[in-house]
Amino acid sequence: MAAERWLKGILRVIGAAAMLALAAVFMPFAWMAWAHERLGLGALPHVPILEYLARTASAFYFMLGALLWLLAGDVRRYGPMITALGAFMVVFGVIIFIFDLSIDMPLYWVLAEGPPTVAMGVALVALEARVKAAVRSPRGARRLP
Repeated sequence: MAAERWLKGILRVIGAAAMLALAAVFMPFAWMAWAHERLGLGALPHVPILEYLARTASAFYFMLGALLWLLAGDVRRYGPMITALGAFMVVFGVIIFIFDLSIDMPLYWVLAEGPPTVAMGVALVALEARVKAAVRSPRGARRLP
């Protein structure tokens, strides 16, 4: 069914992107500072709490990405968790959009973080609902595309 394939694909794409954060767990801090400056965010201060937060947040993103790959393996079984994840992503996307605006992040950052997170959350909820509806429809009934 198309909705199931799309749902699995989106979970895997988001998961793969999140797992790329593993590199930041181990990269030299100087590389982080270089990337920070190249993004137009100024000099990155080398203080223990900042390095700790950057590395642990990256490790958390990796863990979340691996979880998304596991969910993609059986979207029917994990449907309620996928719906919850999608709803959390919508709320999280709105919060980070507001947060990014309030701390004067560059416009490219604001637009590339919150709105896509909301869109991905909506897509997860909508696709999981279509998968659930198609699975519940009686045999021979019209299935959703």
